[in-house]
Amino acid sequence: MKILLTGCAGFIGYFTARRLLDAGAEVVGIDNINSYYDTDLKYARLSLLGIDGRVSNGQKLASKSMPSFSFIKIDIADKEAVSRLFAEEKFNRVCHLAAQAGVRYSIENPWAYIESNITGFLNILECCRIYGTEHLVFASSSSVYGLNGSMPFKTSDNADHPVSIYAASKKSNELMAHTYSHLYKIPVTGLRFFTVYGPLGRPDMAYFYFTKSVFEGKPVTIYNNGDMMRDFTYIDDIVEGIVRVLDRPPAGSAVWQPERPDPASSSARYKIYNIGNNSPVQLMDFIEAIERAAGRTAEKIFLPMQPGDVKSTFADISDLETDTGYRPGTPLGEGIKRFVEWYRQFYGYPVS
Repeated sequence: MKILLTGCAGFIGYFTARRLLDAGAEVVGIDNINSYYDTDLKYARLSLLGIDGRVSNGQKLASKSMPSFSFIKIDIADKEAVSRLFAEEKFNRVCHLAAQAGVRYSIENPWAYIESNITGFLNILECCRIYGTEHLVFASSSSVYGLNGSMPFKTSDNADHPVSIYAASKKSNELMAHTYSHLYKIPVTGLRFFTVYGPLGRPDMAYFYFTKSVFEGKPVTIYNNGDMMRDFTYIDDIVEGIVRVLDRPPAGSAVWQPERPDPASSSARYKIYNIGNNSPVQLMDFIEAIERAAGRTAEKIFLPMQPGDVKSTFADISDLETDTGYRPGTPLGEGIKRFVEWYRQFYGYPVS
């Protein structure tokens, strides 16, 4: 099994690569290693995959420690480079995790999201069409639910009211994927991730900022006066869901009704799942868990809600559980402890 893994230097991409390689797959990872956040962290992840040093565009490197892994620095928005990659490598399956991430940054720089998340995804879809990919699994986001206030979020819910360009780009990906599945019979599965956390995580995420502030003795800024809830999902549980889905191409629903269309499925070979912890946590409880793990208490500054943010997320994962047997298994306290221990070691903070 030869798998293309886009975004392999990213947080979820790195852990997915490890899991696929452990399962015996041949993995070709690509990433453009952009500077949206600290590239040293991205290269640290690649180093753990046996790819050492800086990499030039288009350069293919074989892993020094994992014989079944190779890495190529490619921007998915580069149509010619992506086309050459597919033509040369002949992938069986594609796990597409590359994207321009970040809700708040999408308000500052919306063009980056069109280039990567729309143009880049179109390039992936076109190559899956041309080269007959057996299954395309792609990352969507819980942010697509936007103004939806019905909890827990179900994939059968309407998701037509996004509140950021990032969310709109992810919803667009779902629509584009369905179109290609319908027209060209490509099996496609979209995964709506819910607030992923864990070691080697993204510095732009709130939990990373909270932990940094706690260790540096700086005040923690908390929005919506702390009245927020998130379905925090540990990275191992996310990867478990990805791998289960990757091995299960959708067949198309035999009971799908055009008169009452279910947004999560189709007569085409297309399916959408939530991947979350199915157990939302109050933001203040999450911060307190970080403080306990770090052995420190932070000063807190409370502010109103930020533009583009939502008050609560809560994943209904019943479809994924029924279809694949998926069930998250990492308690919040354990997940936070692992993250804080990694953070302390990676950034050199002494044990207090």
